Amino acid sequence: MNNTAARESRRKTMILVVVSIIIIALSLALVKTGVIDAYTAHIITMGGVNAIMAVSVNMIVGITGQLSLGQAGFLAIGAYSCIFFNLDLGMPLPLAAACATVLTAVAGFLIGFPVLKLSGDYLAIVTLGFGEIIRVVFINLKALTGGPNGRQFTTVMVLNGEIAFVVVIIVLIAVLALLQNFLRSSYGRAIMACREDEIAANSCGINIFRYKMTGFVIASFIAGLGGSLYAMVVGFVKPDIAQFLRSIDFLIYVVLGGMGSMTGSILSAYVLTYLQEFLRFLEDYRLLIYPLILIFIMLFRPKGLLGMKEFSFVKTIDRIFKRGKAAPAQASGRGGDHG
Repeated sequence: MNNTAARESRRKTMILVVVSIIIIALSLALVKTGVIDAYTAHIITMGGVNAIMAVSVNMIVGITGQLSLGQAGFLAIGAYSCIFFNLDLGMPLPLAAACATVLTAVAGFLIGFPVLKLSGDYLAIVTLGFGEIIRVVFINLKALTGGPNGRQFTTVMVLNGEIAFVVVIIVLIAVLALLQNFLRSSYGRAIMACREDEIAANSCGINIFRYKMTGFVIASFIAGLGGSLYAMVVGFVKPDIAQFLRSIDFLIYVVLGGMGSMTGSILSAYVLTYLQEFLRFLEDYRLLIYPLILIFIMLFRPKGLLGMKEFSFVKTIDRIFKRGKAAPAQASGRGGDHG
């Protein structure tokens, strides 16, 4: 039985690796051949950064079941930390991004201790307050952040064009794969048990605060990674990226994609990122049309685009092959009846 499970696990891993390589190679080929122009590639790249932030928010809101409105603050911590480690301390860009991501997770751990003792609306208000505190602190740390005018990421190693496009896709796929495996583990099941019913989970011996903290730190870690990529792709960071309106945008991605659905959040982030750019020709009317489209979608899809479901390449490929095998079998069966 163990050998069968191991073979099945290896088969799923191989399918995911092959599909990921095909997606990355196809995306790069489309950019190099000019099918996807530089402007569209940049929109898709920013969509990938937004998708990573949507996954971060979904981890704390959809999976852990805690309403947090301060994820934009962690985005800002990751972005500014990446710039600081690279420009001021002279770290290589990958190492700077890794250190910035870990630092953001540590910040999430420190902030999580006081705030996770609350829940519901109280937690939302407190995390909103922490996000605003982070924004104000960055405005006043002029030596490190450039104050309200922001700071430019002036380094030859800043990602651009095709490199940014591919790196963001690779990171997004890696985050999604690792997070899905985590959610299938005993730790992930425990976090979701806390979301469903804290009293029942506590009666089963699950430490509620510990697993809430785990989900919050993981969400902070992913947000820090998104912030590092944001700094590398955009090349300029202002304290305004920590404002609560950006946190609301990330929450919209999650609600529209489906609470608890990681692939739904990613799909929603890409759709809404492209929609904002597509409606730019309407100028000021864009601020009217965009909310109307969101309202229209939520009226007809109140549970989000995917609800609680997840899109799986493995299951999709299995269904295709099963149908392909079933068709010849049915044909041979009909031939036997006629004979």
